[in-house]
Amino acid sequence: MGRHMEASAPSGKTTRDLIVETADRLFYENGFDHTSFADIAGPVGISRGNFYYHFKSKDEILDAVIQLRLAGTAAMLAAWAENNDDPATRIGSFIDMLIANRAKIMAYGCPVGTLCNELAKLDHLALPRAGEIFTLFRDWLCHELTRLGHAPEEADTLAMELLARSQGVATLASAFRDEAFLRREVAQMHAWLDAQRLTPPPT
Repeated sequence: MGRHMEASAPSGKTTRDLIVETADRLFYENGFDHTSFADIAGPVGISRGNFYYHFKSKDEILDAVIQLRLAGTAAMLAAWAENNDDPATRIGSFIDMLIANRAKIMAYGCPVGTLCNELAKLDHLALPRAGEIFTLFRDWLCHELTRLGHAPEEADTLAMELLARSQGVATLASAFRDEAFLRREVAQMHAWLDAQRLTPPPT
């Protein structure tokens, strides 16, 4: 008795879930430093007291947001692996994220890159944790490139090249609001990927 009961939204998500998801969106759209407790509490529809029951500081929310993004990235990579066994097709799914998310990318940039850049400027202790999202992509791409026939060290170099290029495309597409540029770059990355296949595709 007297124990705080966790409220649930109509969707079945808990209040804590809604706080984290709202913070995730606002950190992306407005930036971590420019998002306040009130900014997050308003859309969730909770009081300040209820908010502080779940999170005592914005850094605690940031930790939860990064964990949400890590889990989401891991699930997405697993889904790509499950849907197709061809490594080039899997890597193509990574490239095509720029097309699938083009509206948000042109408006706000890459969610991973923008967060890492902001945390770096703030010299925030959470930067290494946020950078783990890039590490997930790097390790996954490296694994798939080895399946295309590349030696591990070369595969890692190529994985970093593709990550760097996708980040550059996201940054410039956001700066210029240029979808045609984004689409051209995606097509060129697919051509680059075709050139990396050293083993024949599965039959």
